[in-house]
Amino acid sequence: MSKHDQKAFAAHERLKMALRLKGTSLAQIAREVGVSRTTMSLVGLRKMSVPRVERAIAEVLDQPVDELFSPISKEDE
Repeated sequence: MSKHDQKAFAAHERLKMALRLKGTSLAQIAREVGVSRTTMSLVGLRKMSVPRVERAIAEVLDQPVDELFSPISKEDE
């Protein structure tokens, strides 16, 4: 796994933990937004950008979208 992928995975895990602490999950938000759990995972891993999904997650976590989904640097690869 590349360093970039490791960083994306770590960010995804932090996102899932933050959602758990708020009493929800990617799966729950997926149902509310009307997308698949796969889509949610791809967004969380920064492999896909879906603005309405990113906004829904950011809203639950009370964080700005651009801060929550800031690009992960590839300079370490």
